[in-house]
Amino acid sequence: MLEVNRSENIELISYAEVTKVEGYVGNYEVTVEKKPRFTTDECNGCGACAEVCPIYTDNYFDQYLGSRKAIDIPFGQAVPFVYDIDRTSCVECFSCVEACELDAIDFSQQPEDISFMVGAIIIATGWDIHEPFGEYGYGEFENVITQAQLERILAPNGPLEGHVHRISDDKEPKEILFIQCVGSRDSERPYCSGVCCMLALKNGRLLLEEFPDAKITICYIDIRTNEKGFEEYYERARESGIRMIRGKVGEFTEDPETKNVKVRVYSTLTDEIVHIDADLVVLSSAALPSKGTALITKVLNLDCDRNGFLTESHFGLMPQETKMKGIFIAGFAQGPKDIAYSVSQARAAASKVAELTFSGEIDLELIVAEVDDDYCISCKRCENECPKGAIKIGESGKTIVDEINCDGCGICATCCPTQAIDIRYYRDDQICSEISALLGS
Repeated sequence: MLEVNRSENIELISYAEVTKVEGYVGNYEVTVEKKPRFTTDECNGCGACAEVCPIYTDNYFDQYLGSRKAIDIPFGQAVPFVYDIDRTSCVECFSCVEACELDAIDFSQQPEDISFMVGAIIIATGWDIHEPFGEYGYGEFENVITQAQLERILAPNGPLEGHVHRISDDKEPKEILFIQCVGSRDSERPYCSGVCCMLALKNGRLLLEEFPDAKITICYIDIRTNEKGFEEYYERARESGIRMIRGKVGEFTEDPETKNVKVRVYSTLTDEIVHIDADLVVLSSAALPSKGTALITKVLNLDCDRNGFLTESHFGLMPQETKMKGIFIAGFAQGPKDIAYSVSQARAAASKVAELTFSGEIDLELIVAEVDDDYCISCKRCENECPKGAIKIGESGKTIVDEINCDGCGICATCCPTQAIDIRYYRDDQICSEISALLGS
């Protein structure tokens, strides 16, 4: 992140959101709304403002297990290292203003629109975590947490400085249960999140290192370890003493005195009912398309699948391309994948952009739609059916074809009720002439 921020060839616009994109490949005009931090670029991250701030609020980066000041940095290694004010919790006591020697606090800031031109776009909007409220006691039982929360607990810079204990009473957990596929692989989200199995195995081994006498159980539907070295890691996890139970959890209750979670699960491999009295339960909740993915889909007029992930032109042959020329996708925005897969896809998308822009010129397809204005009745069927938005009805009622984005698919020609649209080099009279010549008539 520091290398990106320091690069002369990269302009980093943080805490911002793309609101509008117009134009075509090689000539996209992007409008970005930069949200107010209520601190200026003069901020050097000294922290004097946070020291005097009297207000504490939940820390979203620590999965709401820790706290932060109303003015603080998002997390320890944030780039840029600039403080921001949470106006929903700020009481405007202006202690930060008095403490800041650089006069970097500005409560008058408003959202700012920034526009710039780009030749190509890569979408890498990441993912969100499913919050399984109402499932397996999450949000009701104190000692039921998610994998994301466990990650922050295990982190040395997390709310517990890397030392795990029960949420209810700060005791060391003696029996820990992982439940996989929470909120996924069901009728609502039939896909596999792709990272949860290895995440549970990794965190299970980390917990064993801190608590060698603890009993750790993983309840799973299927353990999926299909990448290089993953199967070997799975075998080492089993050899280390982690118990694997193939089956979905049934009964799930909390002991009101001990706050332990009593679980009953049916093992499909041993055909028996297993009872577990867990001190700590960790839910591997589903990975979701990020909220930014849904927003950028509307802004760029892109397609997404039934689960909300962006759709590529062709899964095997064009996995980075979208239906819009010059717009590429990478990482979890396209679908569930681990870090290595995301990195390789990001490199591939960058290569596609370099290939597109290196020569300074772009070859365009000559086979595009043509409109005969004498027959066009401006019914807008072509505009509604075009998957790329490459044909529009202008204010004057004249049909305009965007020859750069049009790929000559012919959908507009087939839906036109007056046959006013032809595809260049594949006009109806040309095809009829070919058929007549072939039949010898």
